[in-house]
Amino acid sequence: MADDTGRPQEQASAESVLASYRERGLAGRVGFGHRPAVLVVDFIVGFTDPRSPLGSDLAAELAKTVELLEAARERVVPIFYTTTVYEPNMIDAGLFVRKVPSLATLQRGSSWVRLDPRLLATSTEMVIEKRYASAFFGTHLAPTLTAAGIDTVIVTGCTTSGCVRATVVDALQHGLRAIVPRECVGDRAPAQHVASLFDIDGKYGDVVGQAEALRYLRGLGAVSR
Repeated sequence: MADDTGRPQEQASAESVLASYRERGLAGRVGFGHRPAVLVVDFIVGFTDPRSPLGSDLAAELAKTVELLEAARERVVPIFYTTTVYEPNMIDAGLFVRKVPSLATLQRGSSWVRLDPRLLATSTEMVIEKRYASAFFGTHLAPTLTAAGIDTVIVTGCTTSGCVRATVVDALQHGLRAIVPRECVGDRAPAQHVASLFDIDGKYGDVVGQAEALRYLRGLGAVSR
């Protein structure tokens, strides 16, 4: 359905809400900082293989992320990955596994918890194990970034409405500029993906095009580790 301007009603509604946000002092910009890292959230086989109960087809998002990673490696920008992994008895899954029983597939030693091989991760790039949605909750990510002087995290991965959004919220709360290239994040639910990007951009981080993130990375000098 279209409004009287001929635009799809959903688009017109989003634009009106965004205009209202800006009038009320929301949807500002944090911008890029001077010392970035790329944070790839849960692009593991259990989420990127449609045969997994938790998975969906994220080939396009992976391909765009790989382009970012190549640019980051050229500029010696630190890269971090997360995987969600549990002990076989699932005692470390808490109530999360009651809410999402399929998390029981992500047990240590399973192929589902491995990074997607299309990322071409190297031995110098750190993998952070987590148990809950945010890459920061209960992990050593925050002190690691602080020690490295990182002020900006470029967040890619999945799912937009779950682990990506939770990670961006926590990045803000740790004093980090969170940048989300929209083509580099994905979700098994399209409506939740769109809504979460809108919410992130309105309150927690900057949602940008992948091309803008690439220009930023390529414009950097080498970032020492």
